[in-house]
Amino acid sequence: MDEAKYGTRDRRGHWTPLDRLDYGPLFSWPTKPLAILKWMFGYPGYILPWNLLIALIAIAVWFLATPSLETMKTFEVGWVAFILARNLAMTFVFYGSIHFLLYIRRSQGTTFKYNPKWLDNDNPTFLFKSQTLDNMFWTLASGVPIWTGYEVLTMWVFANGYIPFLTFAANPVWFVVLMLIIPLFREFHFYLVHRLIHWPPLYRTVHHLHHRNVNAGPWSSISMHPVEHLLYFSGVLIHWIVLSHPIHAMFHLFHAGLAAVIGHFGFEKIVVGEDEAVDTHAFAHYLHHKYFEVNYADGSIPLDRWFGTFHDGSKEAEDAMNKRFMERAARARKAG
Repeated sequence: MDEAKYGTRDRRGHWTPLDRLDYGPLFSWPTKPLAILKWMFGYPGYILPWNLLIALIAIAVWFLATPSLETMKTFEVGWVAFILARNLAMTFVFYGSIHFLLYIRRSQGTTFKYNPKWLDNDNPTFLFKSQTLDNMFWTLASGVPIWTGYEVLTMWVFANGYIPFLTFAANPVWFVVLMLIIPLFREFHFYLVHRLIHWPPLYRTVHHLHHRNVNAGPWSSISMHPVEHLLYFSGVLIHWIVLSHPIHAMFHLFHAGLAAVIGHFGFEKIVVGEDEAVDTHAFAHYLHHKYFEVNYADGSIPLDRWFGTFHDGSKEAEDAMNKRFMERAARARKAG
């Protein structure tokens, strides 16, 4: 595919899409029902392809690779270790296949790659001087175990009847609606956590680890400090309050664990044919890694627009961002 039809490269080789970032019509006013339906059920859209993919993975894993609730009533090393091994393997395959395709095999070169540079292989900033090995370490040694801890505890609580239990037969409408709402709630929760860990004391001690990945790749997705992992995956605790099913909790955790890769592809499109490609919707989060203080949320709720931190990739947005930085610096000098 010819990337020049979809975007431009600057003098340093950085690629920017022609279409400016925007939010879906869900929170637009006046409400546009037909536009919302098209956004929700069209392609690409809210459901397709990514949210549906993660939901199907979660459902398949629930039925095919999760111990029974009866088994999970009692904490035992066997089933806990099984869930940890399952999540490690799933993450390795999911992240690793994307990394292999785009960054090892380099199947499409730098076509649609935002930053023309490849990942660092000799940078003392990272463990082992390797960005990929560093990212894999924090993902597999901290991220997946903490994700698994939340999953194990939540399943144990469900299994013992300590929290309400929804079945599809009892309320099929709410069952499906809740599946649709989970990505929206995740975005809201992520925004709150993300703003919190950009508070300077937490940024310096916790979030800086993730932001070493200015030029992010797939394994950067949940390469975070353990404290950030504890906050990031904590959204699943909503299922301890809201009537739901273990499948909902599993989808919630899988969405946090696997869908994070979508914002860290580093590519605008994944080429799958001579004239076919899958959109990644990664540009918003790429800009966050590039500029640090824009696009804290990058999905369907216009939180950044409401709070003045939205960057749509345009020159006007960059000018507004720089003006905001300069005004803040001026206030700091005045206060000092």
